[in-house]
Amino acid sequence: MELLKETDFWEGLGLAVVVLLIIYRQVPAMLAKMLDARAVAIRSELTQAQELRKEAEAVLVRYTERAGRAEAEAQSILSQATEDAARIKQESEAQLKALVERRARMAQDRIARAESQALAEIRALAADAAASASAKIIAAKLGETQASALIDAGIKDLGAKLN
Repeated sequence: MELLKETDFWEGLGLAVVVLLIIYRQVPAMLAKMLDARAVAIRSELTQAQELRKEAEAVLVRYTERAGRAEAEAQSILSQATEDAARIKQESEAQLKALVERRARMAQDRIARAESQALAEIRALAADAAASASAKIIAAKLGETQASALIDAGIKDLGAKLN
């Protein structure tokens, strides 16, 4: 009975009982089932993660393509706007230049008309003054018969000058 006093004996016996209980209760099979279920769950999560990654990569590719197209379109719009602005600027400058030239010609025409009108008025005033002065001088120096002869000669010359 010395054997019952040994701690090694009791430790071995306890271990044997525990191992027998584990085998009897099919704990290894339960552990295997739990581990298999966990492996299936992990495999499922990995598959889902791979699918999500593929979807994310596809979305990234679509986004990158859209961003590239949008950037190209923005460049095209900017280029077209720059060209349009340059064309409008050139057209505006040409129209402004034409307007300035037209107004300058109109002003020159008005000035020329005013000058010719002023010259005509000056000539008319000079002619009137000369005629008035001539009439006064002639009336003072000529007699009535000489004046009548000059008037008759002027009338004859007037017909020739008017035709």
